[in-house]
Parts: sequence; C-alpha cells; structure tokens
Amino acid sequence: MIELSGIHRRYDMNGQSVHALAGIDLTIGAGAYVALTGPSGSGKSSLLNILGCLDRPDAGCYRIDGQDVAGLDDEATSDIRNRRIGFVFQSFHLLPRLTVLENVLLPLRFCRVPPERSQEHALHLLERVGLAGRRDHRPNELSGGQMQRAAIARALLMRPTVLLADEPTGNLDSRSAADVLALIDEVHGDGQTVVMVTHDNDIAARAPREVRLRDGLIEYDHAR
Repeated sequence: MIELSGIHRRYDMNGQSVHALAGIDLTIGAGAYVALTGPSGSGKSSLLNILGCLDRPDAGCYRIDGQDVAGLDDEATSDIRNRRIGFVFQSFHLLPRLTVLENVLLPLRFCRVPPERSQEHALHLLERVGLAGRRDHRPNELSGGQMQRAAIARALLMRPTVLLADEPTGNLDSRSAADVLALIDEVHGDGQTVVMVTHDNDIAARAPREVRLRDGLIEYDHAR
C-alpha cells in the first residue's frame, strides 16, 4: 500500500521558486497498475522521484506499507529504496562491464541477502523474461528490448513492493516496446504493484487506472 498526503515539492531554478508538486493526495493499493500521465512540467518526474525515494517532499506524508518514509535518514531511505522499490528506466542503466546475470544481481551489493538463493531467483527471472540464454552476454551484445527486459529482471530481484517504470518503451522500436509492455502486464497479473510514467495515450490505456497531473496537482484520477 502506498499513501501520499499533502505532498509538496519546490525547486529553485534561476533564482525562482518552482512549485513542482502543490499538494498531492494519492493512494495506490497493493497489486494496482497505475499509469501516471500529464504534459511536460506537470510534475510526473517529481512525483516518481518521491515515490522512488530518490527525492524528499518539502511537506506532506509518504507511507509505504504503513511506514512513513519522508522523514527517514539517508541510510534508512536507501534500504527502503533497495528492498521495496524496483526501477525500470527509459535508458536501461545496465553497467556495460557486467554480464546480464551480474547486472540483475547488482542490488545485492547494497543489502545482506544470501547470494546462493538470490542467484537462483535471478536465473529464474532471466528465464521468465526470455534471457536465460543471454546470462553471460554483456549489454552491448543485446538489443534494446533485451536490455529493457534485463532491467525488468533486475528491478524484480528483491521482490519489491512497487515497480516504478519511467517511460520504459521510450527508446524501443514498436515490436520491442510491445514485448516489454506485455511483460509488464504479465508481472502485474502476478500481483506486482506497478506505477508507470508515460506520455503515450495508447500505453496509458493498458493500465486499469490513470492518474493525470497538471501544474503539480492531480487533474484526473480514473479507474477503467
């Protein structure tokens, strides 16, 4: 369960204060699939950064599974970010010198989890995303769609509370994009909570719920 109440975020830009989020109230239940939409500058990225514990609100309360994370120190916030939140970015963010399997196992560097059990889980995830035969390849030997599928496997390694996807098909051709979206649909179908930022109406329509932002506020919140 994700709960945001009265979330505000301001930034100083060129000597001016920009109110990126102007009082966001939002609840996302376990197992939900939400498309986060809105025009450029609406606050999507700011909200996603707060959901992912990459940034802190200036005011308001943010709870994950009942725990208020807005006021935690950096170490505790990093632990929540690593254990409870999976990230899928537009640019994949795979490390070029690591193999696919090593990239998927990367979150283990930041927490104490038995490596044997995690490696077994990583291999299962690679099989699930169709990359079992590419485990020893490096990112430059993969297509864009394969890199994004590897990134999804990495994001799921720690069995996160929520999977955050930021324009996950933005750098992909239409066929690879369709494969990645089908995989995200499948992951959600298994009960994973998904929040996906997109500017594409057709992609947003895949999600059972759309939350649209404008000027730092929720303009539209609709369950299909």
